[in-house]
Amino acid sequence: MKQHTQTMQLTIGHLYPDLLNLYGDRGNIACLMKRCQWRGINARTIEFESEDTVDFKKLDIVLLGGGSDREQILVCRKLKKIQADFKTYVEDNGVVLAVCGGYQLLGKYYETREGTIEGLDLVDLYTKQGKDRLIDNIVLQSPLCSMPIVGFENHGGRTFINGSRPFGKVLYGSGNDGESGYEGVIYKNVIGTYLHGPLLPKNPQLCDYLIQKALERKYGSLKLPPLDDSQEREANTYMVQRLLK
Repeated sequence: MKQHTQTMQLTIGHLYPDLLNLYGDRGNIACLMKRCQWRGINARTIEFESEDTVDFKKLDIVLLGGGSDREQILVCRKLKKIQADFKTYVEDNGVVLAVCGGYQLLGKYYETREGTIEGLDLVDLYTKQGKDRLIDNIVLQSPLCSMPIVGFENHGGRTFINGSRPFGKVLYGSGNDGESGYEGVIYKNVIGTYLHGPLLPKNPQLCDYLIQKALERKYGSLKLPPLDDSQEREANTYMVQRLLK
């Protein structure tokens, strides 16, 4: 069913920003909100802190940000209580953006020198701690966007996606493990990635992809009205040309 965007509503759930909010990942929420509001879509964000109950039935987009190993352990203990509901949401094509620590939590486990952090087992992947951190700007070619994806990576984990669909091919940078040539994962409407920056303001096409998928799940087929992204495109082109020269 087609509907005018001004009659539509989206609810974004930001999970545990009190524990998972490294490298300005909260900016992803601001970008989602603004790009909805500019189109007349009634968007709101609910922040769930560590003691709150999460009702996934009321959410259209979920954001899991990055955190330290200690914070990941705390978050995973909380999420384990709602793992079944989170899994149901994911399998029902719920939209999820999981960044860095949140990306690692999607998988089966994260093996560190201090011990193994059990994951949520929402996506078939696992992570092992490497000797060194992978830190640099990064450029991807993703099947989800016509423009290159740009961002910044800073992670000690090496993530292995077991034949799952990668978020993108690395054109510059290290990606999941520094060797495979791929970064992140796509599973249904879930995107897991190591890209900070924050990611969505730097890549408006990706932001619109998430909004589009959330609206389609809720309202059916539609086309988002375009926005003037000339400045964002110019910044993207500058960064890609500088890194790939």
